[in-house]
Amino acid sequence: METGSREKLLEILKKFQTAMLVTHASQGALRARPMALMRVDDSTGDVWFMTSIDSGKVDEIESHPEVNVTLQEGRRFLSLSGRASIVRNRAKIEALWSEEAKIFFPKGKDDPYLALIHVSPREGEYWDNEGAAGLKFLVEAVKAYVTGTPPKIDAAQHGSVPLNGGQTGDARVSTR
Repeated sequence: METGSREKLLEILKKFQTAMLVTHASQGALRARPMALMRVDDSTGDVWFMTSIDSGKVDEIESHPEVNVTLQEGRRFLSLSGRASIVRNRAKIEALWSEEAKIFFPKGKDDPYLALIHVSPREGEYWDNEGAAGLKFLVEAVKAYVTGTPPKIDAAQHGSVPLNGGQTGDARVSTR
């Protein structure tokens, strides 16, 4: 059930530079690691990361493509649930390449071990308590404290939004 605005979710998502990618490790354990966001697709909310093809997260994604991406900065929070795939398309790697990536890939964009992680989110949830929304939350929190009732929160502050991605097939190493 949609309780927020897709536009608001995408607006918040585009403000982040890093995220935590949560995958299923061996024997069902969850594993999170920080990742630099290389791109957020404007219309879908799909997110892209760079990785080494011999990284453990690649095996985890290929074994269990359902992932979660969490983002937090200041008083803004966002969570995306969806499917990940490994992409080795050289043109896409070139399009997403940045000089900062050279820290992890000193051979550059032509490094044969360089791959992309593409996350197609099925749903997203956000909490935005920055700026005016944060002031509104503070007022509602004080009212809630004084009256002993839960604070009123609107779609500008919190929402859960279906994104319709991540619904097809298994994760595979892709050349797209």
